[in-house]
Amino acid sequence: MLFTLVLSKHSGSFRLDKSKSPMKIISYNVNGIRAAMRKGLLDWLQAADPDVFCVQETKAERDQVDWAAIEAAGYPYHYWYSAKKKGYSGVAIFCKRQPDNVFYGTGIDYMDDEGRNLRVDYDGISIMSLYLPSGTNIARLDHKLMYMADFQEYVNELKEETPNLVICGDYNICHQPIDIHDPVRNKNVSGFLPVERKWLGEFIDSGFIDSFRHFNKEPHHYTWWSYRANARANNKGWRIDYNMVANPLQEKMRRAVILPNAHHSDHCPHLVELAI
Repeated sequence: MLFTLVLSKHSGSFRLDKSKSPMKIISYNVNGIRAAMRKGLLDWLQAADPDVFCVQETKAERDQVDWAAIEAAGYPYHYWYSAKKKGYSGVAIFCKRQPDNVFYGTGIDYMDDEGRNLRVDYDGISIMSLYLPSGTNIARLDHKLMYMADFQEYVNELKEETPNLVICGDYNICHQPIDIHDPVRNKNVSGFLPVERKWLGEFIDSGFIDSFRHFNKEPHHYTWWSYRANARANNKGWRIDYNMVANPLQEKMRRAVILPNAHHSDHCPHLVELAI
């Protein structure tokens, strides 16, 4: 049974005046939010100016972060879902305007223990910050595959009551050879395994649009680079971060881009705009 925890609900709704810009959503695996803030994350965030900012791999509890600085940057509503293990995993969402609802987790214990799913609702659209596990060894790969299967089942059920989903975050999977700098040498590496790629393709086919590929079919666009061998300077990267937009919202999509000039992490942010 689908189960989520609701933080708050109020009677107001979120509507943007038609004369204003579309809703701007940015997602970013910051690989430790405290370190990213020391590198100027909040100055960058003010300049980027999203309506909703989905964060992954926070590696922090809310009370360990200078949330007053986040609010001063224009995000008075910020929600955190941290892992039980200190300094590990964790997601957050920063909002300019108060959501109608905030949902913590999926109701699946082993997922929620690692703080990997957080969702906010705005007047008929539901935006999730997702941090899917990596498969760095055999045990973690088995865990990742289990998570992927259970997450698909969870989303299938969620879509029945919440069809207008935007699932933003680090999926830790490259979908196609165009999404990785060296598909041949990495064919047996977790993140580009056939079983992972098959799952991601089936996830998209279950009712989602890879928003970046909807607008951009060109190669050499990545969202993560190893710290080794000067990979980022040489653009030897992987596209493992996605803003997946549910099919009913296709006509609302206006733009989707990767923002590689942000250097607060080994990932970079990615943006989607919706005419909501």
